[in-house]
Amino acid sequence: MAHVVVLGAGLGGAIMAYEMKEQLRPQDTITVVTKDPKYHFVPSNPWVAVNWRSRDDVEIDLAPVMERLGINFIVSPCQSIDPANNTMVLENGEEITYDFLIIATGPELAFDEIEGLGPEGNTHSICHVEHAVTTGQAFDEFCKNPGPLIVGAVQGASCYGPAYEFAFILETELRRRKIRDQVQITYVTPEPYVGHLGLDGVGDTKGLLEGAMRDKHVKWMTNTKVNKVDPGVMHVEKLNSDGSSAGTSELQFKFAMMLPAFRGIKPLMGIEGLVNPRGFVIVDKHQMNPTFNNIFSVGVCVAIPPVGPTPLPVGVPKTGFMIESMVTATALNIGQILRGNSPTHQGSWNAVCLADFGDSGIAFVAQPQIPPRNVNWSSEGKWVHMAKIGFEKYFMGKMRRGKSEPFYEKLAMDMMGINKLKEIKKD
Repeated sequence: MAHVVVLGAGLGGAIMAYEMKEQLRPQDTITVVTKDPKYHFVPSNPWVAVNWRSRDDVEIDLAPVMERLGINFIVSPCQSIDPANNTMVLENGEEITYDFLIIATGPELAFDEIEGLGPEGNTHSICHVEHAVTTGQAFDEFCKNPGPLIVGAVQGASCYGPAYEFAFILETELRRRKIRDQVQITYVTPEPYVGHLGLDGVGDTKGLLEGAMRDKHVKWMTNTKVNKVDPGVMHVEKLNSDGSSAGTSELQFKFAMMLPAFRGIKPLMGIEGLVNPRGFVIVDKHQMNPTFNNIFSVGVCVAIPPVGPTPLPVGVPKTGFMIESMVTATALNIGQILRGNSPTHQGSWNAVCLADFGDSGIAFVAQPQIPPRNVNWSSEGKWVHMAKIGFEKYFMGKMRRGKSEPFYEKLAMDMMGINKLKEIKKD
């Protein structure tokens, strides 16, 4: 009999539990350990932050779902992991022994690395639903006395899509409130160019996003480092392509949302052979840790090197499509090991993104996510906004049902099919 433990119950951890359950033998058991009893749909956070969604709209109580599937469910943060002895200690004092551990914690948000950054400082966040709710309240107050607005990401961030989304969603909402003319929006990013996205661009994301920003009168600053944030003032430094300083400036704002850099969670930090210096889990092509072969990892907490050198640190995003492929490969591989076989499955590590702009949007498909690619496609239009709404409804339903069927690959094919139909119609 084997005991499989999934640490974390976000997008990666929840579907990991669903798929792993299907691969277990009758005598095996599975336990999910999470600090959050509820799953929240992270892609909807930009909508929550402008009050287009409530917290209840995007959250699911996982306990009843896990119980129905026969999955043990423990709500407590992890305090420490001892991979040499196959044990972990939780903050509630419980000690858990495992035969296989799947780390799916997501990241720790490194707001503290920049003075004044984050919800405890002088900027807002949409990384967690709690942050998004607070951001929505602050945005309502801002609209009573509008002024300059900054959106973007800081050096070391590895998820840029939500920042672009939020900038354009804010722009849409300001127009709806008829105060757009009173707000200068500036997009600040360490990316070397608009649309880099940590992926060196996908299709024409550079042209599409620059065009959208010009059309919506959004200014941008690339290769930009945030040094610190005071109340109402962001201190930034522009870098040249060789990494040398091109000068500093002070950006005034009345509202700012900046995505932070990510790092691994504290219980993983410093475990030699398990994580890199930032605390991200090292895995091979089978999602298995090379040092501790009974530990696997999926999702944002996995270590992936950047696509290439940039003047400022620009991380690689781990998108839903990529995570879904990691999950499936991990479940199948552990299933093989349980039956005395060697693991053979590899994640495809592709990327699909629907970047909603509130009333339109940009979509892209990258197969694989890291270039060079077999598919390098992007498109734009009002259909992206509608597709994002449909995607939210589908995925929330999937999580409530405890279903493990893959979805992102079908979404990618449907998106490219829509684009092809539009080309045919144009001809």
